[in-house]
Amino acid sequence: MKLTEINIFPVKSLGGISLETAAIARRGLRNDRRWMLVDENGKFLTQRENARMALIKLRLDEDRFTASASGDTFEIPLEIAEGENINVTIWNDSANALVYDKAADEWFSEALGAKCRLVFMPDRSERAVNKKYAVHDTDIVHFADGYPFMLLSQASLDDLNSRLAEKLPMNRFRPNFVVSDSEPFAEDGWKRISIGETVFNVVKPCERCVITTIDQQTAAASKEPLRSLSQYRNFNGKIYFGQNLIAENYGGEISVGDVVEVIV
Repeated sequence: MKLTEINIFPVKSLGGISLETAAIARRGLRNDRRWMLVDENGKFLTQRENARMALIKLRLDEDRFTASASGDTFEIPLEIAEGENINVTIWNDSANALVYDKAADEWFSEALGAKCRLVFMPDRSERAVNKKYAVHDTDIVHFADGYPFMLLSQASLDDLNSRLAEKLPMNRFRPNFVVSDSEPFAEDGWKRISIGETVFNVVKPCERCVITTIDQQTAAASKEPLRSLSQYRNFNGKIYFGQNLIAENYGGEISVGDVVEVIV
């Protein structure tokens, strides 16, 4: 099998960026979900509440990313050394974050039609993964829903699309890694895999939500794919599609075309 796509999502719940090579860090891929939009109470915002987030597009450069919406753009430096410290919440977790300046808040608030603040997770802030699924006691994650990496096979999406009247693109499911040349849902049975020189533990199926029903180009919502997935990927009332991963070793790089090997 081979790795055919690497994707990062710098700002949680905004659009993704495809890469040819990515660095494997303790919290996930470098620059993946290290930024987040929060409401005035510090609660995380996603497309679940505001589908217009799908319409904000990102471009990543060496030292900044550029957000664009409705023909307007805004540049954000990747690192900020100073800023207001606040506690933010992601589901049941709390983490410390730095707030960008008022200009960033105003730009994103205008783009979304709702007041929000842009925050950044500095190195000193550590948010632990669920201890039930941790590989190391020190496993941490940025602002992703719960785990550092998510994988989906192309065959699994092809299987789903064979059941749909209109085929869906991979970006509906926001995987970091896309694997080719496997059987549909083969990833359900994997426990440990290697991609290049990095070993990953396959720790938990990825539960899917209404974000998968939102067209990432138009922000329009539909009933698919959840309606179809519920017919054959429903386990104990939850719909699973893809697998969450935790790296066993980090510090290296992976690239599109790397061999994906199932260890167990």
